[in-house]
Amino acid sequence: MIIMGIDPGIAIVGYGVLEYKSNRFSVIDYGAVTTKAGEKLSDRLRDIYESINILIERFSPDAFAIEELFFNTNVKTAITVAHGRGVAMLAASSQNLPIFEYTPLQVKQAVSGYGRADKQQIQRMVKSLLCLDSVPKPDDVADALAVAICHAHTAKYSRMIKDKGV
Repeated sequence: MIIMGIDPGIAIVGYGVLEYKSNRFSVIDYGAVTTKAGEKLSDRLRDIYESINILIERFSPDAFAIEELFFNTNVKTAITVAHGRGVAMLAASSQNLPIFEYTPLQVKQAVSGYGRADKQQIQRMVKSLLCLDSVPKPDDVADALAVAICHAHTAKYSRMIKDKGV
């Protein structure tokens, strides 16, 4: 199964593409889609949409996993990030990719076994699980890989439950 994980944003959209086969991960690609501050929001959203479409066409993932939004106080930032998340989901949907959404708590639990793990713990686990030489940068990229790992683990357990008829 090829999984594209997305950490949504407006300035930086992290992405990670993994193959998960026989309980093993193979890293296909990872990086970030960036947009320039000061550009019109509509232009930034178009750039994200087009870039995600190109990545989907290049890697032909079987699943598109994206992190749900979490914010504390800055509603304006949350709204612009939500726009970016929406166009990423639209790109996947327009290519008939199944979309799976995970909360930050679910991602942390799946990657580290602890839903309250801090950012550094998650980054170290991503590096370890994927046998990388270093933690992917920027942070959004490591987060996107963590979302893909979360989907792999979640899909595995969902299949196990389904196979057992639970």
